[in-house]
Amino acid sequence: MKFLITGGAGFIGSRVALALAKAGMDVTVVDNLSPQIHGPGSDFPLPLAQSVHCVRGDVCDRALVARLLRDTQTVIHLAAETGTGQSMYAVARYSETNVQGTAVLLDAIVNERPKKLRKLIVASSRAVYGEGEYLCPNHDRVFPASRSTSDMELRNFEPKCPHCDVVVNPIATTEKAPFAPSSFYGLTKQIQEQMVLMFAKTLGLDGFALRYQNVYGPGQSLTNPYTGILAIFSNLVRQGKGLNIFEDGLESRDFVYIDDVVAATIGCAAPDIHGVMPLNVGSGSRTSVLEVANAIVNHFGAEVAVKVTGAFRLGDIRHNFADISHIASLTGFKPEWSFAEGLRQFLVWAETNPAGEAGFENSLNELRERGLMRDSANYT
Repeated sequence: MKFLITGGAGFIGSRVALALAKAGMDVTVVDNLSPQIHGPGSDFPLPLAQSVHCVRGDVCDRALVARLLRDTQTVIHLAAETGTGQSMYAVARYSETNVQGTAVLLDAIVNERPKKLRKLIVASSRAVYGEGEYLCPNHDRVFPASRSTSDMELRNFEPKCPHCDVVVNPIATTEKAPFAPSSFYGLTKQIQEQMVLMFAKTLGLDGFALRYQNVYGPGQSLTNPYTGILAIFSNLVRQGKGLNIFEDGLESRDFVYIDDVVAATIGCAAPDIHGVMPLNVGSGSRTSVLEVANAIVNHFGAEVAVKVTGAFRLGDIRHNFADISHIASLTGFKPEWSFAEGLRQFLVWAETNPAGEAGFENSLNELRERGLMRDSANYT
């Protein structure tokens, strides 16, 4: 089988490419090697360059995309800008890469009609849900709106029922949850997946939008300040710096290990898996940010402060974890990695890399300057 992976030098894409190549597949990756993600002056990493066809280029280059689609059977579209907070002010850039890049890909598919193409897979995100699914004691399953600034300034961080204003409890979010993105990044992911699934259905192709949760593991960028609290926290702790935790530290995420994400993605690419649908890809459990911070400090045996600040970013969600029963029934996917073991593997790997300045504080200042972050003094 012949695969084309856009964004194929990225954290997820490179590992999917290597796994497919190891299985004997013909793989081409295209990537613009964005300095924010890969660092200035980067090239394709040697293991990738030795195993697959690597093309440096932009997904918005229609002529290039059309050429690469020839004889391709499966497209895995991962090329995207990925910073949730950054998307709220780098609006044109996120629109150009995520929306226009996907439009260029689909335009080439529709008009060039690559004869062997059978399947489209796009990297979506749990960000399409916004807050996702919760349980109200009065109204059963509900889908809270984005939290109000006034509530969070009063340190009322938990979402409320949209019908009775009672605080609600998070439950696993299914693919049936409505779209309600609270960031521009989430909105671009919604548009991406709807575009891909629409054209897959129209053209009679298999199409899957994989709603990745918080992906982590060895190999993720340690220098990109706009994504990945594990990388940010590990850098700070190794530099002997304390950790300032947003809100009350009890906000939680579904952290899914990279090997499980690769397995889920390749599972959907299998030739006997058919359909047109979104699918959650996660661990199915949630971990609080405070738990993450303490685990990282304990791993390094560091004597640094972990301070809960009460600060918050507009557009952040409170909790999330995925219901993964759908992908399990379709492909047999089952996460193999616990968060404790996955985190250990990541931190052992991180120790082999410099704990450089990743510009995290600068990224927060960019949010403050635009009124997208609130600091809370003397939080207890």
